[in-house]
Amino acid sequence: MKILVIGSGAREHALARALALDPATSAVVVAPGNPGTARLDSTENTPVDAEDPDAVAALAQRIGADLVVVGPEAPLVAGVADAVRAVGIPVFGPDAAAARIEGSKAFAKEIMAAAAVPTAMAHVCTTLIEVEAAMDSFGAPYVIKDDGLAAGKGVVVTEHRTAALAHAQACLDHASVVVEEYLDGPEVSLFCLADGRTVVPLAPAQDFKRLLDGDDGPNTGGMGAYSPLDWAPEGLTEQVVERVALPAVRELANRGTPFVGLLYCGLALTSRGLRVIEFNARFGDPETQVVLARLQSSLATALHAAATGSLHELPPLRWSEDAAVTVVLASHGYPASARRGDVISGLEAAEAIPDVHVLHAGTATNEAGELVTAGGRVLSVTATGTDIPAARAAAYAGVDAIAIPGGQHRTDIAAGL
Repeated sequence: MKILVIGSGAREHALARALALDPATSAVVVAPGNPGTARLDSTENTPVDAEDPDAVAALAQRIGADLVVVGPEAPLVAGVADAVRAVGIPVFGPDAAAARIEGSKAFAKEIMAAAAVPTAMAHVCTTLIEVEAAMDSFGAPYVIKDDGLAAGKGVVVTEHRTAALAHAQACLDHASVVVEEYLDGPEVSLFCLADGRTVVPLAPAQDFKRLLDGDDGPNTGGMGAYSPLDWAPEGLTEQVVERVALPAVRELANRGTPFVGLLYCGLALTSRGLRVIEFNARFGDPETQVVLARLQSSLATALHAAATGSLHELPPLRWSEDAAVTVVLASHGYPASARRGDVISGLEAAEAIPDVHVLHAGTATNEAGELVTAGGRVLSVTATGTDIPAARAAAYAGVDAIAIPGGQHRTDIAAGL
């Protein structure tokens, strides 16, 4: 199977790596890819505007792709999957109408309400007066969400009313804003493959959204993750499928917009029970890095089954008993303003550590042929081990081997587990 992966981040590097190692795959093309994906065996990068549906469809035809896997959310919302399906090529990723479940938080709330999916109470607001009224009804901590796409950084959770209102006003400058009740309890990410009818869950993971140790600082796209979750309640995965994923997929199908791809269920295990924080329409980053590090079944076969409506025929997925931990290295200034052009060193030493691999995100090659920073989240150092402490120790050994001037990372990913 020849597979085209759309995207350029660590998530796409993780997908391309898993697919390249898969015996069911003959070749992987990543568009546009990054310096890390260019180094994978049986993999090549090719340029494309990932948010241009016609350009992606034309590329898939030109290379003879048997399957297209769309990584980021923006191309999905732009209709890339629609264009690829229109030329007869299977694609793992929802069409633009179904991708609204991530593209609009208000639409996601509408779907959850119609499907009786447990979630936080919320108000969709179009004026600051409405925002203040909603905040008063819920009380602090205030949860303010940009209704549209914001690369994982559109949510502010704060005790401070002034900060909440400032974020709400910034959101209102270009879209509506969603004000929610605060959900207590630990968070869980569960990815579910969907073919429009059938849902197959992957292994749960937990990510770390805040920039700084102790879950302090601003929200980011994610600073680390781990899997499995030995502390999770028994039967959690089955509960999420039955109460969350399947009802949402069925509701979308009933509306004539079947969801084909990856339904990301962001969950809170609150004192009042399971609640959905958000839905995403694609693999999450950095959770993908740890989930795929533990997957023993054929990823290519699973994604193709979802894309072709045959998930009901897929054998049960097999998972390693090992644990996986990812630590994200970010550039100076992230998330406010990421510095570019800093030379990165130590990757070879990091990857020489047993059970460690480094996934690229915001990297590029300068005129001197050096690897440099080119974005906010630069690298994901991922390691496996017999348990969380072993995987964590290996991941941080990899982190310690890498030098990025002014770079930053959390030191408490998966600590104390």
